[in-house]
Amino acid sequence: MYLLDANTLIRANADYYPIKRIPQFWNWLVDKGNAGIVKIPNEIADEITAGRDAVSEWLKDKDVKSALRLEEAADVALVRKVVENGYAPDLTDTELAKIGRDPFLVAYGLAAPGRTIVTKEISAPAKQRQNRKVPNVCDTMGVRWLTAFGFYEEADFRI
Repeated sequence: MYLLDANTLIRANADYYPIKRIPQFWNWLVDKGNAGIVKIPNEIADEITAGRDAVSEWLKDKDVKSALRLEEAADVALVRKVVENGYAPDLTDTELAKIGRDPFLVAYGLAAPGRTIVTKEISAPAKQRQNRKVPNVCDTMGVRWLTAFGFYEEADFRI
């Protein structure tokens, strides 16, 4: 199962696959969601739907929501493990606010074998604490991750 980071959808719409111009991409995601291959954790989906853009409106659609939302609750112990081991055990409230919901995404990746995080973030191994990037936290936690284009290739997206 592929778990999508918010930036994967936001950047796809902004840079390569605008919802209004390339609906095939967005329909492909829904098809993959219905098949259980692609999901978006609720915390990440909520981050997207809080906005007022095309991706937010698309994800609010009843059929899209049904297809793509990951229907499971976060394991609080795994989220805590990601924060403590992937970022730092002593983050301040300000630092926690900066990392946002990324620990949830990685925790869902840890929750079951065979899950892969898909993100547009670029690896930056020198970054520390709240500045760590999702790929580096995934590496630390032993969670497989792909770039968006790696995902499109591996999941066989074709127009």
